[in-house]
Amino acid sequence: MLPVNMPRGPRKHLKRLHAPKKWNLAKMTGVFAPRPSAGPHKLRECIPVCVILRDKLKYALTNKEFMQICMERCVKVDGKVRTDHNFPAGFMDVIELEKSGDRFRVMFDIKGRFVLQRLDRQEAQFKLCRVSKVYVSQGKVPVAVTHDGRTIRYPDPDTKVNDTIKVNIETGKMSDIMKFELGAMVMLTRGHNCGRVGTLQHIEKHEGSFAIVTIKDSKGNVFSTRLENCFVIGSGSTPQISLPKGRGVKKTILQERAEAEAAGRL
Repeated sequence: MLPVNMPRGPRKHLKRLHAPKKWNLAKMTGVFAPRPSAGPHKLRECIPVCVILRDKLKYALTNKEFMQICMERCVKVDGKVRTDHNFPAGFMDVIELEKSGDRFRVMFDIKGRFVLQRLDRQEAQFKLCRVSKVYVSQGKVPVAVTHDGRTIRYPDPDTKVNDTIKVNIETGKMSDIMKFELGAMVMLTRGHNCGRVGTLQHIEKHEGSFAIVTIKDSKGNVFSTRLENCFVIGSGSTPQISLPKGRGVKKTILQERAEAEAAGRL
């Protein structure tokens, strides 16, 4: 017989106060928040599709309405129809709504919150994937595993861990490699600097600890973070994807206030 206080498996609910801050949910509009299903992204590093379409895009007023939209097979994530209203969408995923013709890429704004970048038809055909593991599987087949759970067989021999590859969503095959090296354009996906974009300046390795990288943004601001927080999106000052508002340049509180005053918002 099980003890009274022993947990019975994983939790199935998520309190709204404990939801990730990057979802930017209002804390007074309910007790619970949608808990992401198990999928290609980690629980705290993704956003459920229902939050995107209900709270961000306002396609539905309630969760039940969005469930009906899903069951009509109107929502595609990375080219595949998803009927699970809590399917986890993560960084770089492409969300497509065929009936309305809208396409969005899941990105971060300069404050580290999930934001949707509108795409044209051409840019929605590919996504960037960070290589998290490279190994040789059974049968001596070389394999590259990406941050979104993809397993790519027979990748380019130059593919290394931390590099970024350009993947065709329709075929699932890689086309280009963006090397993780000095001079590369990176976007941070975790940490206090999440959402910032800059050029890789220096890599400092520490045995038995975290490697630290130094990054310089387009305004000349220099900051540091862990190496695993970096996601290569281009080389030099030319990104391979369209960036959200602000283009990854973080502003000080005084700069934000001055802009708000100039726009007449204060």
